[in-house]
Amino acid sequence: MKLQKQSFFKPSADNLTRREFLGGVIGTSLIASLAGPELLAAGEENGIPYRRLGRSGERVSVVGLGGYHIGVPSSEQEGIRIIRTALDSGINFLDNCWDYHGGDSEVRMGKALQNGYRNKAFLMTKIDGQTKKAAASQIADSLRRLQTDHLDLLQFHEVIRLTDPERIFGSGGGMEAALEAQKAGKVRYLGFTGHKSPDIHLKMLETADAHKFHFDAVQMPLNAMDAHFESFGKKVLPVLVKNEIGALGMKPMGSGLLLQSKTLSPVEYLQYAMNLPTSVVITGCESMENLLQALEAARTFKPFTTKESQALLARTAQAARSGEFERYKTTHDFDGTYQNPQWLG
Repeated sequence: MKLQKQSFFKPSADNLTRREFLGGVIGTSLIASLAGPELLAAGEENGIPYRRLGRSGERVSVVGLGGYHIGVPSSEQEGIRIIRTALDSGINFLDNCWDYHGGDSEVRMGKALQNGYRNKAFLMTKIDGQTKKAAASQIADSLRRLQTDHLDLLQFHEVIRLTDPERIFGSGGGMEAALEAQKAGKVRYLGFTGHKSPDIHLKMLETADAHKFHFDAVQMPLNAMDAHFESFGKKVLPVLVKNEIGALGMKPMGSGLLLQSKTLSPVEYLQYAMNLPTSVVITGCESMENLLQALEAARTFKPFTTKESQALLARTAQAARSGEFERYKTTHDFDGTYQNPQWLG
């Protein structure tokens, strides 16, 4: 498929002022000065390092299990086996979304969480609904499919348009349903996700600040190519660290796209993301082999020296320059709500 280059956002002087207010000074050196993985450390389970989720005080595994990929194996039992093996092995962070595989990813995860497994999990799912009505309906669907009475973390999915923040926070917006669910004990913490532009993430954080709301977590692509192109790691991560918001890294291998560049190995990509001040790095595991690889990467992880980090980035610099391998930023190929706008409500 031919790459479609698009400009989704152009920062203005006013946006820069608001970013400075939030503390969003750009630069990897700032990330290192604000916090490193060792400052997020919260022990380990079965050899898997744990970290703190922002100011919430929750402990989450450094690697998390991606929900989309749980719906890929043709056998439901294989998906359930992957989830339970992850939980038994020390991973506690589970990712999912209302729209993954038409809800089948949540159904599989709900079945896997029976027989005491729910108590082992920090369970997150995402909703697309941006109106109160759509969000409330999707929250109810997710709770039913996941067979649980509460979500540990609920996130607004695919904040990928400049108009999304005001729609979610506006009168009759999805945030009203999320806050009602939280008050009712159906949701513990709230966050948002997106993969399009770091500037849209900053706008969502600015909008939250204007409404005197503090997100508990934010999810975004964090990998060794992101550092070179429209970087969430440089623009957004420092804001999250400074404001004690849990940073959830996703697409450490870009849903496999980054591996096509033949620049780094899967373990190198995973450990690069773990080396950032992330609370958790979410990775898709479509097989037991994928899961064992993620477990090994977590158990053998050691914080990088500056020289080691620079060496990995040097190897990805040329391939990352145009965004060719990060199509979730540059095209609509990964935008479920672009293809299905009715999900937004």
